[in-house]
Parts: sequence; structure tokens; C-alpha cells
Amino acid sequence: MLYNKKEIFMKRLLIIFILAITVACNKNPNTYNNETAQQKILEKNYIKSTIDYNKNGIDDYSDILIGAKKDAVNHPEYDGSYVDGGYPPDNKGVCTDLVWRAFKEAGYNLKDMIDADISRDKSYYHIEKPDPNIDFRRVPNLDKFFKKYAVSLTTNINDYDAFNPGDIITYLDKPQHIGIVSDIKNKDGRAYLIHNAGQSERENDNLDFGKISGHYRFDSSKINPEILKPYN
Repeated sequence: MLYNKKEIFMKRLLIIFILAITVACNKNPNTYNNETAQQKILEKNYIKSTIDYNKNGIDDYSDILIGAKKDAVNHPEYDGSYVDGGYPPDNKGVCTDLVWRAFKEAGYNLKDMIDADISRDKSYYHIEKPDPNIDFRRVPNLDKFFKKYAVSLTTNINDYDAFNPGDIITYLDKPQHIGIVSDIKNKDGRAYLIHNAGQSERENDNLDFGKISGHYRFDSSKINPEILKPYN
């Protein structure tokens, strides 16, 4: 079949239009990589940290929150496979990977900090032979680290006002889990949880994932300078 120039032009125009619509529909505006999305978070009324470790103009709690949201939007495949070097690729991870990625946003190298603390105090972590490839991806190790260096807060899930965006929540009963408190709340005022348990919505009304074992608010001023490590 032969087409005249006008028909060819119209077909090309239709293809361009379809491609433009497809891109627009698939583009997620909440990537949290832009200043507008971040500013909407910062304008909300919640406790802000007095520390801005990476000097980016955003306090640590907000940076941790934004970092957790970025990982939630990225939606890595749930995969806890052992990785040489420790870090899984950006498109894979588990609950603990969301946490170190959140801390990376604030300028902290959570892996190096946990490795350093385990090396100094193996008995505290009940570890005989440290393994830097996996130790920072184990919930009990993160719980012990935050119990030691962060501010411990109530584990009463019904004390809604005690849960601040950027707080860390651990669940040590099986299945062991960890997540970051969101700035979003349900209709009753309970905070959402940002976490990776392989679920479709990584920021959801799931603070009641299990019995809360630890509720922590990070404060780098409490950390030994020899343990505190920046993410370079």
C-alpha cells in the first residue's frame, strides 16, 4: 500500500503524540530529587534536627526521610542475596538497604560506621568473626547500633505524636524488619512506615508491621568521632 506525504506526516505525528503521552504517564513527579518536592516536605510541621551533617541546607531528620522516600520510589526488587563488597545494586535490596540508603542522603556511611563499631566491640554485637559484606544488612546489628548511639523513644504504637519523620523503627520478632517513619499519616493520625518487605507500596500504613522492638532518633553528636563516617 502506498501512502501520500500527508498520510505519512499524520502517522508520524500520531506516533510522537503517543510516545509523549506514554512518557508523561510513566513519569513519577515524586522522585524527591527536585527542590520543589523536597520543599513540600520541609514545610511540614515536625521536629527538625539541629544537625546538617552533609551541609546541604537540609537537617539530618529530613535528609533521612527524603532518602527513604527516594528508595521507596525507586522500588528495588526485594533481594537479600550476599554481595561481595556489601552493597547491592540500586535495583535490589531489603529493609536494611533502604535504611543505609536513607542515611547516605544525609551524608552518613552507615555500613562503615557499623563495621567500625563491630570491630571495636564484637562482644556487644555477639559476633565472633565480623563480615563487612553482610553485617550492616542484618536487622539485629542495626538495632544494637541505634540502641547504642541514637536516642531511644517509646515503642507504644498508640502514642502517635511520639513518632517523628526520619525516626528508625525495628522489629526483632520474626520476621525481623526495619523501616523509617514517614511524614504521611493515616486518618487517625498514625504515621506511615517507609520500608521494604517486598510489598507493592513501600510507603504505607504499616507501623503495626509487628511488635516494635526499638524506636530511635538519630543524633550524630552522640557518636564517637572514630566511629562517625561520612559517605564519600
